[in-house]
Amino acid sequence: MKTMIVIGLGRFGTAVATELCRLGCEVLAIDTHEEQVQSIAESVTHAACADARDPVVLKSLGVRNYDCAIVATGADVGTSALVTLNLKELGLEKVVCKAQSHTHRKVLEKIGADKVIFPEHESGVKLAQGLASSSLLNYIELSEDYSIVEFQNPKSWRGRTIQEIDIRNKYQVNVIAIRKPSIHSMTVAPGANYVMEAEDILITLGRTSDLDKLNDL
Repeated sequence: MKTMIVIGLGRFGTAVATELCRLGCEVLAIDTHEEQVQSIAESVTHAACADARDPVVLKSLGVRNYDCAIVATGADVGTSALVTLNLKELGLEKVVCKAQSHTHRKVLEKIGADKVIFPEHESGVKLAQGLASSSLLNYIELSEDYSIVEFQNPKSWRGRTIQEIDIRNKYQVNVIAIRKPSIHSMTVAPGANYVMEAEDILITLGRTSDLDKLNDL
């Protein structure tokens, strides 16, 4: 069983903590506000009203024995930076932090955060991508440059093979899987001779700038 700590029980932190627990993880939820702690107490393994800015407090809670910590106190740069520093100095192997800006992200990375996320930014990108193209069904940002996009097979590709369309060379993207909703099937790594059908949903991987061009097909 994986063991997780979630520090900061706002909407984001609460959602992360309860979902991790639902997925079978042991979760310690921490916040300085008693009402936040009480509201989540029955949904996680352990809940503590404590100040994570104090390394003595964190040590007394045994945080060094956990697999990962999620620092969800993103609104206050100073607080999240101090908490992250405390966790790393106590020997926690993995610390994931929520940030509000690129500057905030740089600060957290400099002091040892293993991963920094922008929940609002990522949600906004997904929404914008979906609104910009009716053919785009799903969007996953892997990094600043690369993404996975799921979209409806363009009419101009239907009845043709992947080789005929020359997707990789012409569009600089890779079709990593094809989904057929009607029969609930998935073809992973389709071959060059795969013939595109009208219902096919294409799952593609590539640079975000190249994937964006597929919206115009």
